[in-house]
Amino acid sequence: MKISRPIRARIDPAAIRHNYRIAKQYAPNSRAWAVIKANAYGHGQWRAVEALRGEADGFAMLESENAVALREAGVTQPILLLEGIFSARDVRAVVEHRLTTVIHCAEQLELLVRNATFSAPVAVCLKLNTGMNRLGFTAQTLPAALAVLRQLPVDITLMTHFAEADSERGVAWQMERFRAIAGDWEGPVCLGNSAAILRHPEAHGDWVRPGIMLYGASPFAGQSAEELGLQPVMALESALIGVQQLAAGERVGYGGTFTAERPMRIGVVACGYADGYPRHAPTGTPIAVLGRRTRTIGRVSMDMLACDITDIPEAGIGAPVTLWGDGLAGQVPADEVATAAGTISYELFCALAPRVPVSLGGASEVDVR
Repeated sequence: MKISRPIRARIDPAAIRHNYRIAKQYAPNSRAWAVIKANAYGHGQWRAVEALRGEADGFAMLESENAVALREAGVTQPILLLEGIFSARDVRAVVEHRLTTVIHCAEQLELLVRNATFSAPVAVCLKLNTGMNRLGFTAQTLPAALAVLRQLPVDITLMTHFAEADSERGVAWQMERFRAIAGDWEGPVCLGNSAAILRHPEAHGDWVRPGIMLYGASPFAGQSAEELGLQPVMALESALIGVQQLAAGERVGYGGTFTAERPMRIGVVACGYADGYPRHAPTGTPIAVLGRRTRTIGRVSMDMLACDITDIPEAGIGAPVTLWGDGLAGQVPADEVATAAGTISYELFCALAPRVPVSLGGASEVDVR
């Protein structure tokens, strides 16, 4: 059903493929799990799968039922369950559908042993806690886990997750811990997330796990996605549905948080926090109207927000607006919007509301006549 309200998100599958290839260029000696958890960071699991079906070395996600659905849809690449197994049903899915599962604690290991009927070797990523302190075995608990697994028909990969690959501290301290915990391990390892792929080649391993970079955003606060060679995948677009003339001293929106410092023209955009736009985005958050960058004004409402079109006199009702991404009304990097709103692009993408219709294709592929 076509939605009359002008807001929409546009997903560019070619950009997903481009960004995956960038990950492979940075880590040429590693295979790469395409991370499609959280509905592919809000971009749509199946859209990401179709974009990468003939490209990805494997897919990484959370839910076994979604992994089984990929198998039933003909996906033949390895599929990794990033948080491992939660039930006997998950164990059966791992065995029957040739899934790769993380094992990060003794309880998961016991669940596997108790419920698996091994008709073929099972692929296991044994997770080590090297300082993230969320999930994983330690130097004290790893030997017992390995002793159990070595009695089973399993193929073992050691993995860890980096807490500060995007910051000044980096990964050296965790790599040192990883080597100390792993000891004389000579088997495969799965290490690098997006930040480590892009900045720390010593921490790639046999498998890397590109996540946010697949979707065209930067994992680094001080380096743009464009500088990294990444292309934006999601564009959130809308249009002006109202125009107001303000005198100096008039206020805008709920709470009157913005006061016009001069006579101004204000455009009202069909986009609000119920669409997934961050309510806490302040005045000054970047936005584009008719291909020209400007700023948001006042408080974001449920279904609308305001922007400054004083210096865009040709902008009237119906004028196209880009909230973020490479849109018809210009490019507004999602990372810039996120920074202005005090959050990260991951949250912007994941917060896209179900009521926002989604179409496929880049800006250059869309007929705007």
